[in-house]
Amino acid sequence: MGQQAVSPWYYYQGWDVYQDLLVKAIRPLTAEQLELKISPNLRSIGLLAKHIVRTRASWLYGLMGEGGPDIAAIAAWQHDGAIPSTAELVHGLEVTFRAWQQCLERWTADELAYVFKGEYDGEPYELTRQWVIWHVIEHDLHHGGELSFSLGAHGLAAPNL
Repeated sequence: MGQQAVSPWYYYQGWDVYQDLLVKAIRPLTAEQLELKISPNLRSIGLLAKHIVRTRASWLYGLMGEGGPDIAAIAAWQHDGAIPSTAELVHGLEVTFRAWQQCLERWTADELAYVFKGEYDGEPYELTRQWVIWHVIEHDLHHGGELSFSLGAHGLAAPNL
């Protein structure tokens, strides 16, 4: 009997629980609450959520060429500027996470070693697919922590990360 291959998604389970916590934290927020900041020089709650969503999309679509029109549209969001509505942020969280999950369910362990080569700000880079996956997850965790802190600082329900 041969061994059955396990998709990389098996090793990233738990990201889905984190994703659900983010959605539950963002879904009830009003436009006014999305504008709240803990300091004038830091991102607002809405911009933190936008940053998480946009970054997921830009690595997936921009670097790896994965995802459909929804992912491409989100990857084109400006870094800062206008805050999307709560519904748009929740939609963005849901479609970007679903796209990542589908890729992780489809990719093989060997495909995680694929190297993306290019240039950024005049500097060459070589990034494995595995590195990109971990980078997006660590980015989610870092900015999700900021989001949780910002929500809590304003007396709003924060995800229990």
